[in-house]
Amino acid sequence: MPRQSDSGVLFQPFNRRRFLKTAGSAAILPAVLRGAAAQTPTKSPNNRINLGVIGMGWQGPGNTEAFLTLQDCHVIAACDIDANHLQAAVKKINDAYGNEDCKGYHDYRELLARDDIDAVMIAVPDHWHEIVATEAARRKKDIYGEKPLAHTIAEQQSIVRAVQANQIIWQMGSWQRSVPMFHKAAEIVRNGLIGEVTHVEVGLPGGNSDFDDVGKDALAKLASEGQNATSLEQIVSGTPAWNALVSDPPKELDYEMWVGPSKMEPYIRARSHKSWRWNYNTGGGELLDWIGHHCDIAHWGLDFDHTGPSEVEGGGELPPANAVWNTAPKYRFELKYPRGITMTIAGGYPEIKMGVKWIGSEGWVWVDREGFDASNPVWKQGKYLPRELRKVKLYTSSDHQQNFLDCIKTRQATVTPVEVGHNSAIPGHLCLISMLTGRKVRWDAKEEKIIGDPEASKLMTRDYRAPWRMS
Repeated sequence: MPRQSDSGVLFQPFNRRRFLKTAGSAAILPAVLRGAAAQTPTKSPNNRINLGVIGMGWQGPGNTEAFLTLQDCHVIAACDIDANHLQAAVKKINDAYGNEDCKGYHDYRELLARDDIDAVMIAVPDHWHEIVATEAARRKKDIYGEKPLAHTIAEQQSIVRAVQANQIIWQMGSWQRSVPMFHKAAEIVRNGLIGEVTHVEVGLPGGNSDFDDVGKDALAKLASEGQNATSLEQIVSGTPAWNALVSDPPKELDYEMWVGPSKMEPYIRARSHKSWRWNYNTGGGELLDWIGHHCDIAHWGLDFDHTGPSEVEGGGELPPANAVWNTAPKYRFELKYPRGITMTIAGGYPEIKMGVKWIGSEGWVWVDREGFDASNPVWKQGKYLPRELRKVKLYTSSDHQQNFLDCIKTRQATVTPVEVGHNSAIPGHLCLISMLTGRKVRWDAKEEKIIGDPEASKLMTRDYRAPWRMS
């Protein structure tokens, strides 16, 4: 019996034989039906989508738990280069199904080589995104990928090319688009209820979050050895404090593989699992960790999913480049967008409230995971914007993972396709480049190039450590 997807499309249960029979007519289908003829995944006997999960340290398990609850999905493979993470993942998946069907892999390439896997969830550290995602696309796997899209702009461009060339369905892990209050806030702006937008505030977290107290434990270790330090941003290579934190990697972690294409650096527990975000060698700090959430929503409301800023200027409190944690704990940037709109992106500034605030000529609206507020009390009523006010209706998804599965079947774009994820993260990358160079960055959004600054342009990419190469 037909079922309605989150995007409002009615479709029959997936049947591969029927799919192959009709695929030859794909050339005359609308462009949004992204190359159904080119992708003919092998379905499991019960017509569920076979899913492999790659990266099971933190975000990966949460995403996987969501997929395990969905009836039209079957998780059949898991991959992680930490043996403990992998063992826990395989056990969780098999326990959920009450069987032993899920197979574990140390190498993502072995998982991707399986012809019976239709799609993958990728939740590896940022510095691995391009390599894993482009290989998955070449293997014709549809992809649910974590944000930001990649570690640099050039790596993001590489992923976009691979996804488009192979006609892959992509869902960015920017799940706030599947939450009603974010949808309502964006529709208020898109329907002109706050008038002409003049300015947007994008509030991100400040500080470098101490997940699992690894920073606290490191400082306690140093104190016990007579080394005085108040933060990991102060500890630089070559000092006794640095040397005291360096250790052999745990036996369960393949550290050589974990570092992968990035520069090889000594293992320090406080910048590996979860805390890799606070080292520019592997992550992008709070700025790049959150840009794919709140800047994504800001763009959605502004109808800027396929454009970007023309100028970015600002800075932050950068620790020494050779510090244990070297990402800026405090930062603020001013951006110029089309239609004369300006944007502030900041973390660590209390006056820029966490979340997104659009300010217009006739009102304002603010939204965050913690709440919703607006200049007009009427807008605060109800889960979604009232029908009579919705002249512009945004894509509606009520479940981010289900939306991905639905779109694999219909071959329609998800609520956060790869192009959207790319443009949502570009402002964060440009902010970082502005901070690192100490000057304004001018951006050609159409050509995706930095204008008139060769030094800044070099920061759009990075060197890969052999034998790894960017696609």
